[in-house]
Amino acid sequence: MNRLTKELQFFRSQEHNMKVLLLTNMIYAFVLPVVEIFAGAYVMRNTNDPAMVAYYQLAMYVGVVSTSLVNGLLLKLVKIKILYAAGILISGVSLGGMMLITNLGFVELGLAGFLLGAASGFFWTNRYLLALYNTDDGNRNYYFGLESFFFSVANITVPLVIGAFIGGLDGMKLLGTTFDANFCYKIVMVVVVLITIISVSILWRGNFVMPKDTSFIHFRFHVLWRKMLTLASLKGMVQGFLVTAPAILVMRFVGEEGALGTIQGISGALTAILVYVLGRIARPQDRLWILLGSVLVFFVGTLFNGLLFSAIGVIMFVLCKVIFQPLFDLAYYPVMMKTIDVVAKIEKRNEYTYIMTHEVGLFCGRFLGLGLFILLAYLVSEDFALKYALIIVAGLQTLTYPLAKNITKSSDEYAKNL
Repeated sequence: MNRLTKELQFFRSQEHNMKVLLLTNMIYAFVLPVVEIFAGAYVMRNTNDPAMVAYYQLAMYVGVVSTSLVNGLLLKLVKIKILYAAGILISGVSLGGMMLITNLGFVELGLAGFLLGAASGFFWTNRYLLALYNTDDGNRNYYFGLESFFFSVANITVPLVIGAFIGGLDGMKLLGTTFDANFCYKIVMVVVVLITIISVSILWRGNFVMPKDTSFIHFRFHVLWRKMLTLASLKGMVQGFLVTAPAILVMRFVGEEGALGTIQGISGALTAILVYVLGRIARPQDRLWILLGSVLVFFVGTLFNGLLFSAIGVIMFVLCKVIFQPLFDLAYYPVMMKTIDVVAKIEKRNEYTYIMTHEVGLFCGRFLGLGLFILLAYLVSEDFALKYALIIVAGLQTLTYPLAKNITKSSDEYAKNL
């Protein structure tokens, strides 16, 4: 209890805007698993086609990168917290809209994915920008550690609760109504919208000031930022699979949503504590070791899946995936923001320039990763794609360590001379 009290006091000692952002994102963390896990499971349940799940996810990423441009234009006219709030609210509404569609065809899935991606674009780009302006290199490990801790907690509790809810009510008759899985998903969506409203109400307490310079469209960049865009593309390649692959594999080999929730919960419990502790005590120079450990864990998980390609292999893969994701993000985002700090001063540009182009880098990686999966699924087989596309992408992901090491060294050298 004394330790918890000290941690709470440490949180209260932070800047007001940083606390508001953390609280907002902590609440919204309970929406993200629905977007990242159960949306894919819903599409898989209603199409029974892994390639359609990948296509839906790709349409979502097109929406994200498109919105990043629109968001930059709107920043000249609209306050950033309004845009951030819009992204939070629309993500819940658009996800619910998809689940009201009775026939998930090619057009419907593409449109639903694009709209959800558009909402996510408002959320992520403004989240990055607000975090950039309201943190510094000294407290970003703590910021992203605490944020990742709550994302991990949400990844434990939300899948368990939703999985138990869907599994328990599916087929049950109550008050003259038969609860099937799709009807249960609609109830989940109502709860999601309520959570987004609570998250926005907390965001409204922040006093966020943006720079007057809002020009952000540029095409030529410093070599350091070009390296960072390559790192973003490598991250993007694996990011698409982290959303689609677990849902597809678990639904195929392990069972239904209840099993998906249980697996996520078991693997996330230890990770949540580990991420918070690392974020609290790790120094900026420790980030690269955290990143290296995370990519090695993910690579091992894809080997389990590819070699065993069974329920046990899937469970091992999801365990490694849940450990990998928050640890990788804990190391990656401070590196990204330190690079933006440095390059923005070198080139004397608005930081949003780099936030937007970072989304383009992520999209290139997501497109290549999901494109590889779809190509292998249609040209060879779905099983081949599920086995080997993950291993290929995880192998490429190991290149992030030497690249991030080079970027960090260069950023430190440039920062000394600014």
